[in-house]
Amino acid sequence: MRPDKLKRGDEVRVIAPSRSMAILSQDVRERAQKRLESMGLTVTYGKHVEVCDEFVSSSVEERLQDLHEAFADKNVKGILTVLGGFNSNQLLRGIDYELIRSNPKILCGYSDITALSNAIYAKTGLIGFSGPHFSTFGMKKGAEYTIRLFQSCLLEGEAGAAREAEAGPLQITPASEWSDDEWYLDQENRSFIPNEGYLLIQEGEAEGTLIGGNLCTLNLLQGTEYMPDLQGAILFIEDDRDVSPSTFDRDLQSLIHQPSFSGVKGIVIGRFQKASQMTREKLVRIIRRKPELAAMPVVANADFGHTSPMITFPIGGKAKVTASSGQVSLWIK
Repeated sequence: MRPDKLKRGDEVRVIAPSRSMAILSQDVRERAQKRLESMGLTVTYGKHVEVCDEFVSSSVEERLQDLHEAFADKNVKGILTVLGGFNSNQLLRGIDYELIRSNPKILCGYSDITALSNAIYAKTGLIGFSGPHFSTFGMKKGAEYTIRLFQSCLLEGEAGAAREAEAGPLQITPASEWSDDEWYLDQENRSFIPNEGYLLIQEGEAEGTLIGGNLCTLNLLQGTEYMPDLQGAILFIEDDRDVSPSTFDRDLQSLIHQPSFSGVKGIVIGRFQKASQMTREKLVRIIRRKPELAAMPVVANADFGHTSPMITFPIGGKAKVTASSGQVSLWIK
């Protein structure tokens, strides 16, 4: 199931299935709301988005209530998560999947939200979206690419008008620059780095179902009913500043050991944060020493993950990657 795109006048509900909105500054909140309103959207909030316990979150029951109310409310056309965290997988057993199946709508967020999006897709077939949180829209500088790709993927008209007319796939071209600074601590003094484009690790061409998001979060679903089938998949994977080359290596190997991994057709890897100490040489070495990956295209340094800006991509949608002669073409639909 592909949810309807957003259009002007639609209501978007902000919920906190992971960390609480209480930790966002007033400046970030106001800018995020104004950005979304400038797209013609109406922003509303779940009842418990401000609840903040010792885990910077709220109870499972409160988070489930906000999630269910957002899907059940006929006026709500899209759902944005506040930000990521560590505990959205606590919700999986309590989710009313039949309610979601009967009320398909956009759910967008990244990082810890990977658990929700992939579980909902596995249980209902509803395509979810890895993309900006509500808080992401509070970024003062360097957000143009993120906003443009969000609009192209999820909004009718305006930025998405040309694509609506042709109903074709969206080609993802690299942003001109990227950043890995803590923008929410200092909105004025930002550090932007010229983008060198995709890193082509292994050549090939593949097309399939797009599965993935944050790798260590996706791996939390292994061995459960909430893990999507990887047969025929193009994997989009990334990780945050807490990963190292060694932990990424073993996390990827764990995913490779999934029974359906033999059906994976290609891998696209999001840009690593500087704190990970990942280098091009180490990443190439990690990929090329895994025989299970030898026959598929593998591309890295894509604009998604915990650096900015980021693309929005459909979990359960379609992806195509062509990598040859030093050139990479990436398409999503």
